[in-house]
Amino acid sequence: MENKNTLIDAYKNAKYQVTGHGKRDVSVLLDSLSNQTGQEESDMYGSGHIIDSFQEKMAAYLGKESAVFFPSGTMAQQIAMRIWCDEKGVRKVAYHPLCHLEIHEEDGLKELHHIEPVLLADANEIIKLDDVVNMMEDVSCLLLELPQREIGGQLPTFEELQGISDYCREKGIKLHLDGARLFEVLPFYKKTTAEVCALFDSVYVSFYKGIGGVAGAILAGRKDFTEKSKVWKRRHGGDLISLYPYILSADFYFDQRVKKMEEYYEAAKELAALYNECEGVRTLPITPVSNMFHVHVQAPKDEMERILADTYGESGVGLTGHLRENGENCCFFEVSIGDNYLTVPNSHLKQTFTLLNKKLKTRTLV
Repeated sequence: MENKNTLIDAYKNAKYQVTGHGKRDVSVLLDSLSNQTGQEESDMYGSGHIIDSFQEKMAAYLGKESAVFFPSGTMAQQIAMRIWCDEKGVRKVAYHPLCHLEIHEEDGLKELHHIEPVLLADANEIIKLDDVVNMMEDVSCLLLELPQREIGGQLPTFEELQGISDYCREKGIKLHLDGARLFEVLPFYKKTTAEVCALFDSVYVSFYKGIGGVAGAILAGRKDFTEKSKVWKRRHGGDLISLYPYILSADFYFDQRVKKMEEYYEAAKELAALYNECEGVRTLPITPVSNMFHVHVQAPKDEMERILADTYGESGVGLTGHLRENGENCCFFEVSIGDNYLTVPNSHLKQTFTLLNKKLKTRTLV
């Protein structure tokens, strides 16, 4: 615990941090309210101009008939699965073994909706068309996460996506997009949001990850689908008396940052190349396909925490505040590029990696 606190403190105390958009404090909300007059009426229980206009804006951007704002993606995605299962009468859905619904939601899909997951593909690989074609179970819906966060943000090709979409439509399987980081993958695909979303029957996007809002999500699809989702949203307690703090921050930061995704993507490739020049360090993927990737280090977690903390103290640049073990003598961490990276002077960044590489080489000689 002592080493962990040392790394976190060293990261926070560094003059520059290379990941994210900055501290998640009340300034996130205050900044988004700075251009508000305070005269507009609040939304109430899922209706009103504030929520209606944002939902219409996002439906148009995603190329879908309708969209509904939810306080959380967990709620939105479980509801999407429930609607598709009810429609087909089959309480089974397919997704990756490391899907958010499987590993981060305390079996919410099973316990709340009695839906059985069918796990596709090896945990370390993305879902491919062959995995879907060779699926033995009858399912109502297939969920695809773009990018697949838990394995470094890997992506299928757009041609592979098109093949999966065509197959699902032929077989009567609904295709749902876990697009928590959808905006971040568009520079790699060189497609519009609507072109990607056209492959899917329903789409979820987040507003606190790459966008950096307070919280909140959109669920989009056909009008009849979103109307059903509103009923389930009420049943889940998602119709708070007011959601405007979430909506205003989502709208404000969406307009600011969705146009920067290309810049974040190019920065991620630049940063990954610096990591891959270091002794015993490799990124996954080697060349990122979005603004995020994982960094794997051939060094024990405790030792790597000390090395990183010392590097931050000398260079003033923090790379990460959290390491996770990946075997006895290996560790890794996640990188997600946002506004912070754009403020780090290039000379400081290069000095940081020169120091880090020197320390890593020194440890291998001991």
